[in-house]
Amino acid sequence: MPDGDHGEILLWLQTVCLRCRPGLGLYVNQGLRVGRRRDERARPHACLARRGSFSGQGEWGDPARVLMTVEVTSYDADTDGRDRKEKPLAYAEAGVPVHLLVDRDARAVTVFSDPRPDGGGYGDRHTVSFGMRVSLPGPVGVELDTGELTNYVR
Repeated sequence: MPDGDHGEILLWLQTVCLRCRPGLGLYVNQGLRVGRRRDERARPHACLARRGSFSGQGEWGDPARVLMTVEVTSYDADTDGRDRKEKPLAYAEAGVPVHLLVDRDARAVTVFSDPRPDGGGYGDRHTVSFGMRVSLPGPVGVELDTGELTNYVR
């Protein structure tokens, strides 16, 4: 379950992304139609998309407008299968260009890119420890200094 630190991480990411890319929005808990996995739907912790991308779409939006999905691990038994395995695969199959995993257990950030919609997951995966800088590739085009994330882990 999301806790206060989980919310702070999403607020930090929103601040960084919108400062660099003011025409975008970080949509928290926007449902997406993602394909074969998870009953055809997933609810990422956040989606980065152009403002207005989900207008009129209802609870389950079109992933074609999403630039990046975000998951922040929770301190529960399901986080490994759900956040680290199932959801990245589903987002890749849906063609989401970038997926960001903030892994609080590992104290690391993983950036997934180069989606393989045919079921191959993401072709590129780059992991850095909290405190390091990491670039979110196009179409996001934002650099993150992950040092602040050390404030939000147990």
